Amino acid sequence: MLLPLASSLRPLYNAKKWLVIFEEVDVKALQQRILQEGKNLGNGILKVDGFVNHQVDPALMEACGKEFARRFAAVGATKVLTAEISGIAPALTTAIHLGIPVVYARKHKPITMPDQVLLTLAPSHTKGRTVELIVSPEFLSGGERVLIIDDFLASGQTILGLVRLAETAGAKVVGIGALIEKAFEGGRQVLQPLGIPIEALVRICAMDDDRIEFCP
Repeated sequence: MLLPLASSLRPLYNAKKWLVIFEEVDVKALQQRILQEGKNLGNGILKVDGFVNHQVDPALMEACGKEFARRFAAVGATKVLTAEISGIAPALTTAIHLGIPVVYARKHKPITMPDQVLLTLAPSHTKGRTVELIVSPEFLSGGERVLIIDDFLASGQTILGLVRLAETAGAKVVGIGALIEKAFEGGRQVLQPLGIPIEALVRICAMDDDRIEFCP
């Protein structure tokens, strides 16, 4: 029998017997996975492709979404906003637990979008260039109470771009959540003057040499 995802259970697949077995997953598993599988590539870049950025662990993301929903339960969010692609998984599971829609900013405008869109620019550390963040006004409008969820909080520039999109639409940002905060890059200090609650599930204080040092 398949148990509901809301119970924060982790699937283990047995291909021979076509069974799905579950074991408990705690949000602390995110820090453990970073220690076990994360790679410090230097220059402040943390590779978590095996469970967040390329291959996604759905049960881990479900546990993280449940925790975000608990932390932001009181802010009255009506929509979750993120940026493609890596922010979609935690944003989606957060939205499921809050019972609200999720919209993600595109980095390229598809032909299905209207001519007039919400657009801002944000520098990308991992891409080494400035990227566009685009949202259709059909899905982000005045009166919305927006919760921003992303995979990383580093310099804060991507999240600041999402804040600009929401505010341009006439929406109010009521919370900011990140799976992983690289505290040494100062993004929290960039965002704090906005007066918006900020939550990170894991905070990394240093990545000197090959180390990954978590904040106490």
